[in-house]
Amino acid sequence: MKNKGNWRPLRIAVLLATIFAPQWGFAQSLDTGNTAWMLTATALVLFMTLPGLALFYGGLVRSKNVLSVLMQCFSITCLASLLWVVAGYSLAFSEGTAFVGGLSKAFLAGVGEDSVSGDIPETVFIMFQMTFAIITPALIIGGFAERIKFSAVMVFSALWLLLVYAPVTHWVWGGGWLAEMGLLDFAGGTVVHITAGVAALVAALVLGKRQGFGQMALPPHNLTMTFIGAGMLWVGWFGFNAGSALGANGDAGMAMLVTHLSAATGCLTWSAIEWKRYGKPSALGAVTGMVAGLGTITPASGYVGPAGAMVIGLSAGIVCFYITLAMKQVWKIDDSLDVFPVHGVGGILGTFLAGIFASSELGVFSGQGLAEGMTIASQLKVQLIGIGATFAYTAIISYGLFVLIDKLIGLRVSADEEAQGLDITCHNEVGYDL
Repeated sequence: MKNKGNWRPLRIAVLLATIFAPQWGFAQSLDTGNTAWMLTATALVLFMTLPGLALFYGGLVRSKNVLSVLMQCFSITCLASLLWVVAGYSLAFSEGTAFVGGLSKAFLAGVGEDSVSGDIPETVFIMFQMTFAIITPALIIGGFAERIKFSAVMVFSALWLLLVYAPVTHWVWGGGWLAEMGLLDFAGGTVVHITAGVAALVAALVLGKRQGFGQMALPPHNLTMTFIGAGMLWVGWFGFNAGSALGANGDAGMAMLVTHLSAATGCLTWSAIEWKRYGKPSALGAVTGMVAGLGTITPASGYVGPAGAMVIGLSAGIVCFYITLAMKQVWKIDDSLDVFPVHGVGGILGTFLAGIFASSELGVFSGQGLAEGMTIASQLKVQLIGIGATFAYTAIISYGLFVLIDKLIGLRVSADEEAQGLDITCHNEVGYDL
């Protein structure tokens, strides 16, 4: 089978090199088909945050906090977009050290209509990567929902994007040290899901529990809204994973197929566990299992085949279900919207399983092939190093940022403000006036 297990990091490295090709006198040509697909994929990934994630999260909180969640998603989108242009893109994708890029592309210096990245406009590549930089800090919202100051959200998101997201992106996709080691992360298991999940876990631990957590039910106020958002996430995820092929080709097609299969398997697995355990499958469980399947397949989506994707989706449904249960009932951690057990654990699981199911030696469960010279054992070693380094770095920097922000402006609203709801206390508005 064709050997392309380490394809994504190598493709990124080639793209980075071609950014500077005009300076070296090489002519670049655009592929209009690839460009059209990447424009579409970019719109799909932005659609995941606005309105997908906003509605998904908005329905999961209580009615007195729905606007606060929508506002946080919307504002992070605007903030991350500007920061990506100012410095984020350069820190992630320009030449620098093994740890972080430089500032040669700050404010997109040297980028124009004729700038090319591979066979697509560099502006399209920048926008596509910007949508990843938008949704990653937006995912963290679920860890501190219903109890954090809006000002703290904005300051944390800005600093976290520059100090965590951009460096880790450089490690994996920008030619950094994990790319050099051969880490398999096609569309963001480490870069997006582990970083967001770990940051949300740290947020939940630092801020503490919501009032009434573990003592009274804190049910979602609008599961219809959550279902609509979940459907948008599922559709948008095709841009997320298939778009990471950076072209309209067979890799994109396979990534789309395996993404869909993992989501469907994760949904049915979670529902089946609930059905057996509680006597009825819940709507909330179905959409949560679907998202777990999507998050878990993300790092492996460009490397595995259909049968391997179904195993990954099955694993996501089982593992993420029981970790979610343990978080709430055993460890008593109020990760409000289950960011760590779904995205964090899913990212860890998917990054690990990519090192197995990328192999071309597994019969019907085979993938596209490991990198040259790699065995499953050696690939898993690299995957574990990537998981551990991303987890540790994100936890340390996120904790430091939360402590710093708490000292400077405070993290949590007062008890009275939390009881009244963040819609009124932070934005002087209500989500519903019926």
